[in-house]
Amino acid sequence: MADAVATQTLFDGTKRVVQKFTNISDGSGESAVKKVDVSALTTGLDGSACTGVVIERIWWQCIGMKVQILWDATTDVLCIELGENQSGNHEYSVFGGLTNNSGSGKTGDIMFTTVGHTSADTYTIILDMRKEYG
Repeated sequence: MADAVATQTLFDGTKRVVQKFTNISDGSGESAVKKVDVSALTTGLDGSACTGVVIERIWWQCIGMKVQILWDATTDVLCIELGENQSGNHEYSVFGGLTNNSGSGKTGDIMFTTVGHTSADTYTIILDMRKEYG
């Protein structure tokens, strides 16, 4: 078996993308699973491909597990960890957002890893992101 996961794109424009991610765990969890694939996002007005995103806002709820949001690279870099049995609405645009500070092998993608997951644990995460090009 595997966790029951879903990704829903709520909005994908030329400057912003909003995606919702859910997981109902069977106890197996997720380890560095690609959730935001920048190469699959809508292109810019000039047709250029999205190369990265800046997280400007997160709405989230984690029941029974934590979720680590990672910047994908040769060695993934922790962006933020969302706490077990917690929920929140975090606004980061006031200081420019959470920017990708990964180094070698940086892809621009975002990965999730669950921590402390057991059967029937859940998360719902909505990311509001600004797109980057070039």
